[in-house]
Amino acid sequence: MDTIELRSDNCAGIAPEILSAVADTNVGTTIAYGDDEVTARLHDVVREVFEHDTARVFPVTSGTAANSLSLSALCPPWGSVLCHGTAHIIVNEGGATSMFGGGVVMSPIGGDDFRIDPHRLAAALDAVGWGDPHQSQPAALSLTEPTDMGTVYRPAEVERLSTTAKERGLRVHLDGARLANALVSLECSPADVTWRAGVDVLSLGATKNGGFSAEAIVAFDERAADELVYRLKRAGHVTSKMRFQSAQLIAYLTDGLWLRLARSSNASAARLADGLTGLGVGLLNRPDVNMLFAEVGDDVATDLERRGLLFYRIRPGVIRLVTSWQTTDADVDRALAAFAAALDGDGPRQRAT
Repeated sequence: MDTIELRSDNCAGIAPEILSAVADTNVGTTIAYGDDEVTARLHDVVREVFEHDTARVFPVTSGTAANSLSLSALCPPWGSVLCHGTAHIIVNEGGATSMFGGGVVMSPIGGDDFRIDPHRLAAALDAVGWGDPHQSQPAALSLTEPTDMGTVYRPAEVERLSTTAKERGLRVHLDGARLANALVSLECSPADVTWRAGVDVLSLGATKNGGFSAEAIVAFDERAADELVYRLKRAGHVTSKMRFQSAQLIAYLTDGLWLRLARSSNASAARLADGLTGLGVGLLNRPDVNMLFAEVGDDVATDLERRGLLFYRIRPGVIRLVTSWQTTDADVDRALAAFAAALDGDGPRQRAT
């Protein structure tokens, strides 16, 4: 039985352009540990794409490393990181930020649509015992763009939250594991939703969107960049053959490849969402990017698995569906056919939201 891959964009393969860039770089020898010409060129590419003359980029091998090391450079051990309760850094990264941050506390802030509510952020900051050594001192705000539930912050929303945080002396981190998908959805520039909106350090994802073991930290804050030089080495993320990570990231950001790949995955998700809504399936989130959360019931979920659909169960009755740059119209059609058959065979259809 042929399967239909909708578990995660991490499950997809490598984009041909990125694989070709690695092969093209695999010629001759060069100095190790990031002092090579390819990595030097990556800094120029990042500065051009993000329209920031002094941005510094640090390739790493995973999103968890990018997030936890970024935040460790923004937050002292006695500090706390404020984030939404559904954020990847607090739910899915095994306490990595606390480890690399020397005991940093994670403080969840609520908000509808899986985004931090600015009023709740302000209230949380007002309630802090500033200067009281008995309390962790908030030092960083971390936003996820898009959120882990597939919704997005608009640039003005990022700016409002960043302004509130900075009025209290916090610096701002953006988890951009799927940043390209958010940019396509928002139709804005990379600069508009990052440093122009108050972001100091960005975790830039590529692995979910056609790369392999290639993520990066982009620092717009000079103090954080200086500290990251040492924190990355201490954490084992200054790779000896960094040029192959850098080559991927250059290809990814060149000629809009990252946006084309993301546009394809977003379009597949939108097509899937339209089809599911037509079948009466309720969705927990609006399809801003390439992630859907469908209310189908456990029996239907089990039937879908029997029909070859690959997905993750999030909680009883709710499944997550993620498209990738490799997802085709035929894949979406087959998935919708599986849903139609499972719904017809296993009980009433779910009410659409």
